[in-house]
Amino acid sequence: MQQEHREVQVRAGVEADLPALTDLYNHYIRETCVTFDMEPFTPEERRPWLLSHPQDGPHRLLVAQETTDQAKKPHNGPSAGPSGGALPGDDAALPSGGALLGYATSSAFRPKAAYAPSVEVTVYCAPHAAGRGVGTLLYKALFEALADEDVHRAYAGIAQPNEPSTRLHTRFGFRHIGTYTEVGRKFGRYWDVAWYQKDLR
Repeated sequence: MQQEHREVQVRAGVEADLPALTDLYNHYIRETCVTFDMEPFTPEERRPWLLSHPQDGPHRLLVAQETTDQAKKPHNGPSAGPSGGALPGDDAALPSGGALLGYATSSAFRPKAAYAPSVEVTVYCAPHAAGRGVGTLLYKALFEALADEDVHRAYAGIAQPNEPSTRLHTRFGFRHIGTYTEVGRKFGRYWDVAWYQKDLR
């Protein structure tokens, strides 16, 4: 039997990704301290989060999806509407049969207006995708997308210990700027969060 060659495509997240994105995030809620959310979400509960990341501007959602030779599509995100803009929720943009391998976001750092030039970034990889360079692909695409936006600093909070995440952020030019000690309580113990900063301009 001929073996399909599998590749990874990075593209903008769309509405049709919501169930898989929710499942992935719920794994980290249930099994790890990397997020301080305590209760799993339903896709409907997670929809406002997805909608807060449009397909342009400083707040992005990018997904990594496995593709095959038979299901390749261009690396240009969702299809365009009549005015050239992306169609929200256009699942025609999804390659068929590809497993979701991870996602990365840039989100508002704080709600007050003066924080607008700062974003908080994060990346989550599916457990079965560990060691495949998915986080690197996602962050590379995310920072390329942010290059033309009015973003001055990117911040990442990493619950400790998390050596793989620390290595990834350091590789992308983040530097440690401080640690909140015992700032969160989950699984019956307290956790530190180390904060990292990347200068974008």
